Amino acid sequence: MTQDVWQAVALSRAVRQTPKRVLLDGVPVVLFRGRDGAIAALHDRCPHRFASLSEGRCLDGEIQCPYHGWRFASDGRCTAIPGHVGPLPTLRAQALTVTEAEGAIFLSTGTPQAAPYVHCLTGQDVITRRVTSATRSTLIDTAENILDATHTHFTHRGLLRGLGTKRYAVDVAITGGPGWVEATYTGEDRQQGLISKLLEGARVRTVGRYRHPGIAELEYWGPNGIVLATTFHLRQADAETVEGVGWLMGPKQAGLGYLKALAFKPMFRLALDQDRRVLSRAFDNARLLPTARPVIGPLDILREDIARIAAGEMPKAAQTPRRVQIAL
Repeated sequence: MTQDVWQAVALSRAVRQTPKRVLLDGVPVVLFRGRDGAIAALHDRCPHRFASLSEGRCLDGEIQCPYHGWRFASDGRCTAIPGHVGPLPTLRAQALTVTEAEGAIFLSTGTPQAAPYVHCLTGQDVITRRVTSATRSTLIDTAENILDATHTHFTHRGLLRGLGTKRYAVDVAITGGPGWVEATYTGEDRQQGLISKLLEGARVRTVGRYRHPGIAELEYWGPNGIVLATTFHLRQADAETVEGVGWLMGPKQAGLGYLKALAFKPMFRLALDQDRRVLSRAFDNARLLPTARPVIGPLDILREDIARIAAGEMPKAAQTPRRVQIAL
């Protein structure tokens, strides 16, 4: 489990009067609101008999185990054992570091020194919509899928790409640094898919970026700045599932942006569903015999660097920025 970093695990609106269970690198965590309304996060198992605290209820800002009624405060302290007479034993449910930012809940198993990074347009006056997702896959495969420009001709034909076969000569600059790598695409005309026709204008460049510990970002730039952007925080919930919390963003454009936002979220969810089907089937096939490793193709521009970052290593693009030309 990654230490001293924030990972987005849920939307704030998902935790109100009832507790919510999430998984963080296979560890079950219960989220609930304490007496001051702030989010609390404990390991989702009562230290008594390991019952799931998330199946209990919240009472006065504390969470009550559904098995024997033991109660725990936001910091994990046991505050009540129904039927017990005398001083309480000193015991705790293990707590995690937790915070909220821009409508999402972030967890850490360590003690991060800075506030969580949320998205690429933080602090700007833009329209945002939030989404969540779950996919049977691996973190690296899911992150690469979001940032891969070449599968969109097939998986998202008609939605992100047009129905024709015309392609453009596109220059790609790959750069990186400690914990990040990005590819900047220039030379591509406006895409002819439904999303592009409705939401974009002229295109100057596209940027795909990966950030540690699992953040995939896309920026679509027009002549006057970013016209669309997405930031997705991914995490390996368990051995078979990648969960994500994402922000979809665009400029207000004197109110026109709000009309575009009505279409953006449902169309983005459609694209997510298309990706989810492909990734889930690939995940199942990878576990069947004969055992094999996936081929890294010449157009898998960010794959190796994403894997290096996930392994705690420096991306090659940090030392050796490179340029390639592809047809999109």
